[in-house]
Amino acid sequence: MKIYKRQSVEKAIVLALRELGGSASRKTIRRAIAENEYDGLTYEQVYYTKKGKTGKYSPFMFDFNFGLRNLFSVGYVEPLKRGEDIVLTDLGRSDDIINYPTKIQTDEINSYWQKQKAAKDKAKKIAAEDGNDETVDSTDVQDSADNNWKTELLDQIKKFSPAKFESFSRLLISKMEVSIDKVKGVKLSGDHGIDGFGYFRSDEFRTSRVAIQCKRYTSGAVGESEIRDFKGTMDSFNAEYGIFVTTSYYTDGAKKIAMQGNRTVTLIDGQELTDLVEKYQLHITPVNTYSLDNYYYEKD
Repeated sequence: MKIYKRQSVEKAIVLALRELGGSASRKTIRRAIAENEYDGLTYEQVYYTKKGKTGKYSPFMFDFNFGLRNLFSVGYVEPLKRGEDIVLTDLGRSDDIINYPTKIQTDEINSYWQKQKAAKDKAKKIAAEDGNDETVDSTDVQDSADNNWKTELLDQIKKFSPAKFESFSRLLISKMEVSIDKVKGVKLSGDHGIDGFGYFRSDEFRTSRVAIQCKRYTSGAVGESEIRDFKGTMDSFNAEYGIFVTTSYYTDGAKKIAMQGNRTVTLIDGQELTDLVEKYQLHITPVNTYSLDNYYYEKD
C-alpha cells in the first residue's frame, strides 16, 4: 500500500472539477481524484487512513480542505458554502495550472491565511473575555463525521470472515431489489465460482438473471483477470449481467473488461459499499443532529 504523505492537492482538485463539468460535491471530487489518479495521487493514497487520538482519520482530507481554501484565495473556486457543491470560477476553468502556484498566487494565499489567523486570534480574544475558551472551527464538521463512521464501517467489513462477507453482500444486494435464488444463489454458488445468483425485475415484463461475486480484500486492487474469470463463470449460469463487490478498488483494466461484450459487470468498490449501507440503512443506527448553515457565519 502506498502511504499518503502530506502534500498540495490543489492541482488534482482543479483537474477533477474540470472533468466533472466545473461543479461537484467534496465526495465526488475525492472519488474522481482517486479513480483518475490526478497529479499522481493513487486510490490507496486518497483513501489511506491513519490512527489518531480519537480514532482513524484521512490525512488526504486535511490537505483537501486546506487546498480548497487556497483555491478560493486565488479565485479558482467560488466562495465555499457548507454542505454545497464546490464550483469552479471562469478563471478556475481556463487558467493554465502547470506552474501553480505562481509567485503572485503564493502571495495571495499567504495573505489569505494571515487574515484568517488575525480573525481567529480576535475571536479567541473575545471568547476569553466572555469566559469561553472555545471558538467555532471553520472545518466542515458534518463532512468529517461522515468520513469517520464510514472509515470505521469499512474497517469492520474487512474483518468479516469470507462466509460472513458473502452473506453480507447477498443481504445488501437483496436490498437493491435482486431476488436471491435459494438454490443457485446460495447452495450451489460456492461450487461454481460465484458467491450468489438471483433475479432482477426491471419492469412489468422483463426479469434479468444476475450473478454475484464478492472479494474481501484488505489491500491491493481487483485486477482484470478476476473480472475476466467472473464473466466466464457468468456464461455457465447464463447470467445477463453481474455484480462484483469488493472492499478494495478496481484497476483500469478491470473496469475496461467489466464493460466489454454483451454481459456487463457492475463494479462496487469499498467506498461505494459504505454509501450503499447508508442508503439502505443496513444494520446501522442513525444519529440525529443539526449543522448550522451559512446564515450564522455570514458577516453583515
